[in-house]
Parts: sequence; C-alpha cells; structure tokens
Amino acid sequence: MASPCPILSCRPLFSSRIGHESRRSTAAVHRSSNDRPLPHRLLLGKLEFPGIAVQAALSGYSDLPMRRVARAHGCVYALHEVALDEHVLQRGKGSARILQVADDDHPVGGQLMGSQPELFASAARRMLAAGYDVLDINFGCPVKKVLGRCRGGFLLSEPETALEIVERVLEAAAGRVPVTVKMRRGFDEQPGSEESFLQILDGAFERGIAAATVHGRSVVQRYLGPSDWSFLQRLKQEYPQRRILGSGDLFSADDALRMLLETGVDGVSLARGCIGNPFLFRQIDALLHGRSIEAPSLFEQAAALRRHWRESLAFYGPGRAVRKTRRHAIQYAQLHPDPERARDCFARAKSPARFEEALDEVYGH
Repeated sequence: MASPCPILSCRPLFSSRIGHESRRSTAAVHRSSNDRPLPHRLLLGKLEFPGIAVQAALSGYSDLPMRRVARAHGCVYALHEVALDEHVLQRGKGSARILQVADDDHPVGGQLMGSQPELFASAARRMLAAGYDVLDINFGCPVKKVLGRCRGGFLLSEPETALEIVERVLEAAAGRVPVTVKMRRGFDEQPGSEESFLQILDGAFERGIAAATVHGRSVVQRYLGPSDWSFLQRLKQEYPQRRILGSGDLFSADDALRMLLETGVDGVSLARGCIGNPFLFRQIDALLHGRSIEAPSLFEQAAALRRHWRESLAFYGPGRAVRKTRRHAIQYAQLHPDPERARDCFARAKSPARFEEALDEVYGH
C-alpha cells in the first residue's frame, strides 16, 4: 500500500495572474458577450464533436448503461468511470470490464488515475488497445482516500510528478488519440497552489495535450461553496488558443449557457448535474441554437429510466443491476411531479421484481 501523503493546510489565495472575482449579472454577461460567438462544436485533437456538452467520468455512475442512455439523448462524447491504473493492469473481471469497449460506445474517453508515472504509461497502452478514443488523466479527484494515496487532486501539489505522468501518457498514445487532463483550480487556497496549477497546465499544453477540463473549486474545497467561474473566465482569457472545458455547478441547460457566456470556455463537462437527467444534453444544444426547451414529460422520464434498467440488467445481471440503477432512479425522481414519493419507492426497491414494481408505481404501466 502506498504511504500516506501530506494534506496541506488552507490559507487565503492571492495571485496576480488569476484571482477571485464575484460573478457578473446575467444581463451584464449578455451585453459584454455580444462579440463572443457561442461554440457549437468541440475539437479534441483530430476528433470533432457536433456539440459542446460532455458527460464527465463519474465514479460509480458513468458506466456503459449510463453512457448509452446519455447518447440516446444527445450526448456527443462520454467518459468511462475513472479507472485506477493498477486495476487496468490487473487480470480479472474488473480490468476486463474496464477494457470492454462496445461497438456503439464511441466516441468514449478513458480516464486514468494513479500516482506512478510508469504505471500510467502501461495502463494507457492497454486502454488504447481496447479502443478508447481519448485518454484522460485525473488530476482533480478530491476524495480523502484518493488524496492520501497521492492520487487524483493530490498531484496538483506535485507539478513535476504530474508532468512526468503527462509525458508518459503522451508517449504511450504516440499521437494515435488525443490526451486530455481533468483538473481543479488548485489543491487549496495557498498562494503557491495556483502557481502549481499553472505550472502543470502550461507544461501539459506545451507537451501536447489536446484539452484541459477545469473545475472551479479547489481540491480541499471538494463540493462546498460555489464553483469559481471567474477563475475559468480569466483562465480562458490567458489561454485563448487552448482548448479548455469548464466544470462545476452545471445542473441545468441555463447553467451551461451562462458558463459559456461568462467564461468563454470551449465546452462544458456535466457531472453530478446529468445523473438522472440525460435530457440536459439536448436542452443545452437547443439553447445554443436559439430554440426553447421544455422539461421532460413523465413519459420521457419513464422511457429513459426503463432503458437504463434494461441496459443494467444486460450488463450486470439482476442482482447488481438493482444496486446500480437504484442510485440513478433516486436522481430521476427529482424530475417527477411527486419527487418525494418517487424517491421513496425507488429507495425501498431491493430486488429486481420490486424495482420493476416501483417503475410501474411511479410512472404507470
């Protein structure tokens, strides 16, 4: 087991390059953004996607069933759940599932997390051979156990190691697929934290990554407080020719449009906001093309969740499918006219038969 890694203390952030600033009003954003065309397509290296909303790598969520449902509702690019490099390299059911890329699951990104550059390189080669279209490096996970093992967001405090990982993955990719990184705006609020972030970002782009997805919270902030979109705005101003996607506090199509207008990012990465709400992808596309959007009907909600259930049954088998799909169903319940009743029905469903009864009870036959 890896030795514990130090977690740095927090102090107020100060930087002359990218500091904090309160968000402007929506009206001000529209007035000042008239000369900024909204993006309608996303480029990652040689890949071009007919949309700008990406389904993020969501540990415990963004499996094949979720990705298939998202694609059916307009998602143009989705990432597999984050995979630990060691798990990719082990032989067994776990790695076999990670390396199983379905013919209809393209374009798909494989996100890697770990602490040792040499293992990243070996895992990247295996994911490339499996058929992943993009290799993504996780420098953003804020989970305490991950940080304690020098993985994920911890690497934002170790620029040299982070950049060696980027080099190794780029060498493994050898130009065959784009390599991207997922980051947060820094490890913590210390002045040096932001400089480390910028050192990694600069170095990664100089070495040849295709894009960076940046979450507007620090690692130690986890999900507390608002995501700092002003950081993304100034980041994009400083790197106008670089491909930067924004992440954090994207729970509606309006949120996505506002982020694009306020910050000028090239795309948006949907994480918690699209769990139980695959309808976001088409809603965002509609707003970008000047069309109105409507909340999904009860029939549409039922169709999406029933498909998710069928996909999970085929992928996991009955027992595991219940556990996997129930967590999504509880999120779908938030869209229901009676969300508390719907949530309670799904929360009590502990068997395949009971889950199907819950579907009928919540949505009708």
